[in-house]
Amino acid sequence: MNYPTPLLEGVLLRRIQRFLADIQFSDGQIVRAHVPNTGSLLSCLLPGQMARVSCAQDPSRRCPYTLEQLKVGETWVGVNTQRANTLAGEALRAGLWPTLAAYHSWRAEVPYGRQRSRIDWLSTEVGFPDCYVEVKSVTLSQEPGIGGFPDAPSSRARKHLEELEYCIDQGHRAILLYCVQRADVVKVLAAEAIDPAYARALRQAVSRGVEVLALSINPQKNELVIARELPVFTWISYG
Repeated sequence: MNYPTPLLEGVLLRRIQRFLADIQFSDGQIVRAHVPNTGSLLSCLLPGQMARVSCAQDPSRRCPYTLEQLKVGETWVGVNTQRANTLAGEALRAGLWPTLAAYHSWRAEVPYGRQRSRIDWLSTEVGFPDCYVEVKSVTLSQEPGIGGFPDAPSSRARKHLEELEYCIDQGHRAILLYCVQRADVVKVLAAEAIDPAYARALRQAVSRGVEVLALSINPQKNELVIARELPVFTWISYG
């Protein structure tokens, strides 16, 4: 996935009320950027670190800058959760997973479930169960090489697991797809120390038939590169 324009680099000064951050460019200019991430950004938010932002071309936008990436050690981490859905869609359409080879056409943001949620991706093919895919962006590194979700307690993430179970009850396929936006992660575990209720809900969902996949992303200055599939260990939790 290419960015519309190359990202601008600066230094993160502070995060403000979750959805805003101040970034200082090398010429001394300080800009306020939107932070499109509802999580805590645990393990990747350190004032003084390098940051990359995009700049919208729409002059009417109140906050033209958007925080896209943060540098943690030598690794760039994609923190814009909205990018995860686009990347997942690209991987699904490219046929990255052989187990999904029967599904060719994917639609985004389709209403579904008992609570009228919106599924990130849905594919319907004649002769096969409908396939529902819920995407979660992973930025947390629990220890070297181990990614985790969530990075803060999330009742919304648990609700989405319940909705995927409902899809199973209706005879459909239901998939939870972790989009790992950092190249230093080689496997994904539930972050039980952060949200034990989510870890339990994940194990229950898997026991009911929900499939779990993970996608590795390598953030670059001009693009987000789909790297490979990652293993997910749903019955092992970190913490």
